[in-house]
Amino acid sequence: MTELPNLHPAAAASLEKWHAMIAGKDLGDLPSITHPEVVFHMPTAINPYHGIEPLVLTMSNAVQIFEEFSYHRQAATADGRNVVLEFSAKVGGKMAKGVDFIRFDGAGKIVELEVMMRPLSGAQALATEMAKRISGALPAESEVK
Repeated sequence: MTELPNLHPAAAASLEKWHAMIAGKDLGDLPSITHPEVVFHMPTAINPYHGIEPLVLTMSNAVQIFEEFSYHRQAATADGRNVVLEFSAKVGGKMAKGVDFIRFDGAGKIVELEVMMRPLSGAQALATEMAKRISGALPAESEVK
């Protein structure tokens, strides 16, 4: 990925770690770049999750579920603390496109992550596989549907 010239230095360092973890399909170091009270919006759940544990659990499974995952474009806001990452992948043989919206604090910690996907068939395939893997491990009000 090309570097974002206006990215806050701490956010840039965290984003570099993010890309390395995603590429390696190992999110074990995700807590080091995540605020303890992170808010995570998953494309297959109506309510957001709060805290590092649900984020690590879901994202660790997502990187294993996605096949042929690739980021294509990235952009940052003028303040350098928000990035948008466009991706594509296959999920259970279904094509999917999506975006990760990541908001960083001044220390470069992820304070909010929202993932959006299309088409519906790709999001449904993700929901089905995610439910098999993590159903019951997340708070009921945000459970994968």
